[in-house]
Amino acid sequence: MNIPRADAARRTALVTGACSGIGLAMARQLGARGYSLVLASNRADELEGVAAELRARPGAEVHTIVQDLAVVGAAEALVAEVDARGLTIDILINNAGMFFFGEAADADPGRAQAMLQLHVATPSLLCTYFGARMRARGRGHILIVSSISAWRAFPGISYYGSSKAYLRSFAQALRCELAMYGVQVTCLAPGATATGLYSSTSVPVAMATRLGVMMDAEAVAAAGLRAMFRGEAQCVPGVLARAMALGSTWTPQPVVDWLRRRAPWLRPRP
Repeated sequence: MNIPRADAARRTALVTGACSGIGLAMARQLGARGYSLVLASNRADELEGVAAELRARPGAEVHTIVQDLAVVGAAEALVAEVDARGLTIDILINNAGMFFFGEAADADPGRAQAMLQLHVATPSLLCTYFGARMRARGRGHILIVSSISAWRAFPGISYYGSSKAYLRSFAQALRCELAMYGVQVTCLAPGATATGLYSSTSVPVAMATRLGVMMDAEAVAAAGLRAMFRGEAQCVPGVLARAMALGSTWTPQPVVDWLRRRAPWLRPRP
C-alpha cells in the first residue's frame, strides 16, 4: 500500500463518514498500519459495528463519536468530544458526504441545507480547529475529499457539484496557508466510486463497477492516503476519472446546455 506505519509524530487519525465507502476503507487501511482511529458518524449502530471489526486487530485503538455532521454546531461538538477524551489529532480526514440528484429549484430546502452544512461548513471549521493545533505543533496531515464534479458545473447536481468545488478551492488555499508550518493538506477528488452514496438513487452501482465506470472504494482510499502521506496537493485516482475531469474542463457550456435539453434525465421540467 506504500502507506507509512504510525509513529510518534503521526499516530491518531480522525475520519468522518467512517461507516461505509471511502471513509471505511481509509479507516481499515490506517488501522492495519498501526494508527489509532477516531471514527465519527451519525449512524451509531453501524459505527459500533465498524469499530468492533477494527478492534479485532491486536493492539488496535479505536474511538467512536456519534455526531451528525450535517447540523449547525457539529464541528464544535466533535472537537469538544475529542478534547474531553484527551485525544490529539495528527491526521484529519474530512470525508463525510451525501448526494442527491435534482434541479436546485426542486430541492428539498432541509436536504439542501444539510448538504451545505456537511460539505462546506463542518469540514471547513474542523480544518480551522484542528489546523490551528497542527500549526502550533509544526506537523500534521489534512485530507479533504472533493470530487471530479468540482471541475464543471453540471445540471442536476448543482448543490453537490458546487459544494465539492468549494472543497477543492478551500483545500488549495488551506494548503498554501499551512505548508510553511509543516502541515500538509491534500485534496482527494475521485470520480464515481462504488459506495452507499448512491443508495437513494437509480444508479446501477454493481453494473458500473463491473464495467469499470466506477472505482472500488478500497482503491480510491489507498490512492488518497498515499497522496496525503507524500504531501501531494491533489489526487484524482484512476485514468478514467482524470480523463473525465480534463474533458469536463474543455467541454464548452453550449454543449452542456444542449445535453440538458436532449437527455431524458436532464430535461427541464414542463
